[in-house]
Amino acid sequence: MSAVAPGTSKAAHSDVAAKKKKGPGALATAYLVIYNVVMTAGWLVIAVGLVRAYLARGSYHGLYYSIEKPLKFFQTGALLEILHCAVGIVPSSVVLTGFQVMSRVFLTWAVTHSVREVQSEDSVLLFVTAWTITEIIRYSFYTFSLLNHLPYLIKWARYTFFFVLYPMGVTGELLTIYAALPYVQKTGLYSVTLPNKYNFSFDYYTFLILIMISYIPLFPQLYFHMIRQRKKVLGHVEDYSKVE
Repeated sequence: MSAVAPGTSKAAHSDVAAKKKKGPGALATAYLVIYNVVMTAGWLVIAVGLVRAYLARGSYHGLYYSIEKPLKFFQTGALLEILHCAVGIVPSSVVLTGFQVMSRVFLTWAVTHSVREVQSEDSVLLFVTAWTITEIIRYSFYTFSLLNHLPYLIKWARYTFFFVLYPMGVTGELLTIYAALPYVQKTGLYSVTLPNKYNFSFDYYTFLILIMISYIPLFPQLYFHMIRQRKKVLGHVEDYSKVE
């Protein structure tokens, strides 16, 4: 039985720790930079589209139609983020990322796209505006972080703007789902009634109500999580500035 040299296990331990802390490889980093640049540009296109449509019409009503296609494309493109977590090139929770991305994709396609009557609602503009600003900041944050050149302004915006944008987005989402309920109930959209050969029933109207109720426990958890993250990331900087 060979003896283990002193400090060998310690060195091995630190090697393992270093590997765990190591970010994605060069190829994965290049891909993630391209992905985040494209997504930043996409949401900037949406922002410009909203502003141009508003200036042309002189009204904020019905602005959704001016950015409908890019919104669907880039919001659906966020599904790749779940894959990034699953394959390990991004160290985030697959479950949490999946929930956040799927909830937006669901609202984009299963509510706003499917129930055309709600597309002219002001609530749609509310969540689209919140999403647009949030995503421009978020994808810019990821891009500069991957390049190791993160401007403080973007970091500050990432951990500050959510105070307003998160409640604004959630309010718009809930009001849009609520506005869709009468149309879903009237048409029986996506509902499955008995009898059928699968002996299965599904009431989409009730499902949407349950989705709305789920916001009650989930919103505070995610909101306060972001507040804790802000204290962790920006807290020491603000404390230092106070001392000075």
